Amino acid sequence: MVEGTKAAMSQIDDVLADLASFAAGRAAELQLVGENQARVARVVRGSVDQVWAAHTEAEILQQWQLGPDGWSMPVCITGTNVGDTYRSEWQNDETGERFGFTGEVTEISAPNRLVTTETMISPDNAEGAGNPETLNELTLTPVEGGTLVSYLITYPDAEVREQVIATGMVSGMEDGYVRLESVVL
Repeated sequence: MVEGTKAAMSQIDDVLADLASFAAGRAAELQLVGENQARVARVVRGSVDQVWAAHTEAEILQQWQLGPDGWSMPVCITGTNVGDTYRSEWQNDETGERFGFTGEVTEISAPNRLVTTETMISPDNAEGAGNPETLNELTLTPVEGGTLVSYLITYPDAEVREQVIATGMVSGMEDGYVRLESVVL
C-alpha cells in the first residue's frame, strides 16, 4: 500500500504539468473524460487565493459569474463547509427570465479544492426536483502566469453531458473567466 501510494503521488506533478500545458495561454477548453465526465480548464491571471475568493465569496461571484451580457446574479448563497447548501440564480435583466443551480458542498480544502453537487433550478421547479445532479470538482493550482482552474464535472450519463455542453457552457465559462480576471486584478 505504501509503495502504491508513493507511485501514485509521484505522478501528480506530471498530471498538473499536463493540465497546465493544456490550458496555458488559451481560452477555456473542454476535454471529454470517459463516458460521462467533462473537464473545463483555463489559466486565470491571479493568485490561487484571489481565484479561490472569486469562487467562494458571494460579493465577488456576483461580479463575474454572469454568463452573457445583460444577465445578473440576484441570488448568491455560497457554502464554505462540508454539508452547506449553496444556491445561485441568474436573471436576464431585460426579460426577467431566471434560472439557477443549487447543491451541497461535499468536500472543501481551501484554497485549492471545492467539490459540490449541482442541480439546475427554474421558477417552475425551485428545488430542481427530477433534474439530473452533477458532481463538480474545482481544483486551483498555482502555475506560471496565474492559477490553473480545472473544473471536472461528472454527469449521470453521456446523454446529459452532451445536452449540457450543447448549451454553450464552455463559451459562457470563458466569458466569466474574462470577467474574473478583471475583478481579481
